Amino acid sequence: MAERLAVLAQHVLPKRALTQLAGAFARAELGGITHAAIRRFIARYGVDMAEAADPRVESYASFNDFFTRALREGVRPLADADYVCPVDGAISQFGAIERGQIFQAKGHSYSATALLAGDAPLAAEFESGQFATLYLSPRDYHRIHMPCAGRLQRMVYVPGELFSVNPATARGVPGLFARNERVVCVFDTARGPMVLVLVGATIVGSMATVWHGVVNPPRPGAIRRFDYANQPIELARGAEMGRFLLGSTVVLLWPHGTLKFNPAWAPGGAVRMGQAMGKALG
Repeated sequence: MAERLAVLAQHVLPKRALTQLAGAFARAELGGITHAAIRRFIARYGVDMAEAADPRVESYASFNDFFTRALREGVRPLADADYVCPVDGAISQFGAIERGQIFQAKGHSYSATALLAGDAPLAAEFESGQFATLYLSPRDYHRIHMPCAGRLQRMVYVPGELFSVNPATARGVPGLFARNERVVCVFDTARGPMVLVLVGATIVGSMATVWHGVVNPPRPGAIRRFDYANQPIELARGAEMGRFLLGSTVVLLWPHGTLKFNPAWAPGGAVRMGQAMGKALG
């Protein structure tokens, strides 16, 4: 009952206003106020600052600087695997894309076409393929890395809702990841296309990529498309591709016959960036 009430409350809360307010605070450089907020956050969520490249709270001028902090060299080694996990977080779901549908939670699926902003030809490339949905909690490292090497083809900003993306909301809001604001990144890889979707959420002030910088704000309320097919933007396996300014979710798509997931993976399991995610097929 408590979970249902929490989800219902999200339908009436001013999610966009809350997100804009949180984003403004996260960007602000408020000295002692900022540092007090960071210390409170670390204590509340149990953030392991020993892993940070710079563990000193005073070194972060804004909350965003802290939240997108770099890690110490060597704390996330890349596994000897064809595909490595792109983030720290938890496995929400993974598996096959069946009849164009991506499994969200018990009783809920959504279409690949809806996730990809209505791009049916792109969605068709992933029919009977594989997907993985990975949730980043507030305590996690919030930079996103490449699961394999790829060349960027295009990026699409998709306006949408700003529901929370925690597991309870995934169980309670139909089509959550295809309803929320998101940034769709399309890559060519040695084994065909790959899509990596950054999904926004309540209090997520913005999302950024290494080739564009901050994508949102602005939030114009319309789809924005960016073509990179003629630009040599190539990212290596394990390279940083983007970051969340406050936590959220990534969804990855691969065509049929591309990879076999790590047999140790299970929904709800904790993962770290660089761990083995799967091996190539064929």
